[in-house]
Amino acid sequence: MIEFQQVHKTYRVADRRGAGREVPALQPTDLVIGAGEVFGLIGHSGAGKSTLLRLINRLEEPSGGRILVNGEDVTALDADGLRRFRQRVGMIFQHFNLLMSKTVADNVAMPLRLAGNHSRAEIDSRVAALLARVGLQDHARKYPAQLSGGQKQRVGIARALATEPDILLCDEATSALDPQTTASVLQLLAEINAELKLTIVLITHEMDVIRRVCDRVAVMDGGAIVEQGPVTDVFLHPKHPTTQRFVLEDEAVDDGEQRDDFAHVPGRILRLTFQGEATYKPLLGTVARETGVDFSILSGRIDRIKDTPYGQLTLALVGGDMAAALAHLDAADVHVEVLR
Repeated sequence: MIEFQQVHKTYRVADRRGAGREVPALQPTDLVIGAGEVFGLIGHSGAGKSTLLRLINRLEEPSGGRILVNGEDVTALDADGLRRFRQRVGMIFQHFNLLMSKTVADNVAMPLRLAGNHSRAEIDSRVAALLARVGLQDHARKYPAQLSGGQKQRVGIARALATEPDILLCDEATSALDPQTTASVLQLLAEINAELKLTIVLITHEMDVIRRVCDRVAVMDGGAIVEQGPVTDVFLHPKHPTTQRFVLEDEAVDDGEQRDDFAHVPGRILRLTFQGEATYKPLLGTVARETGVDFSILSGRIDRIKDTPYGQLTLALVGGDMAAALAHLDAADVHVEVLR
């Protein structure tokens, strides 16, 4: 659906003497986002993720490279072509960007009225259906100031869907919301993706957002993609230091704990990663009985990545037949990392 071919972006910034200097925001980047997937971009402030997102619908103009959307070269579009293209791309903003003097219904109707090819009856019908879809059918005549943050974002989602787009861009759509509201908005986005088969690209600085809703993720640092792949692979087996920091932040592990080599703990130290149904099987008890190995759990987590259950446990193993225990784990498709 979306392909970046050596796309880069540089800003020219003037200093106090009036001289300009070039500031690279996005290094030359190749990226492919598949149709119908939820693709996440994660990075700290200044990593380049917002620039990359806004290049897709040319809210930012690329300094070079080509951007293809469904085979069409977006970078070659003239003003009229760009206006038509943007009707196929919805956008949700961090701070909602609602018109405070307009009602909820009028905010949702705005893209349809700007398109200029819908009757009043068609617009009213479409707005009513969208507000029902986001659970705001009883709030049509209210104004944004009368809504909670989560409700405002739902209005933003309804507005983004008004023109029946193929792509939905989410610019830090949940960072201004509390955890409970964030969860409900992410659930809504997942439902929209499943029902409408939209391609969704979202940016965030929270790994938990990626874990809950995305299929694939790209990690950005210094204007470049430093790691990408399926969320299960990137989240459970991070390779780049930036990705590893995000995972530690998500697990609320500080650097000191990460550096702990469990020197005071006897035995072999392993980190086990389970995925799918293996997460819930009583594997450790079976291995202990059959091999005579005793184990203690040093740390662990059982959770889900989108629809996939997973578990990660750090264990200390002592006694028994260690080789047989490792063979049992390998046969059960458990990823084993020997820490010591």
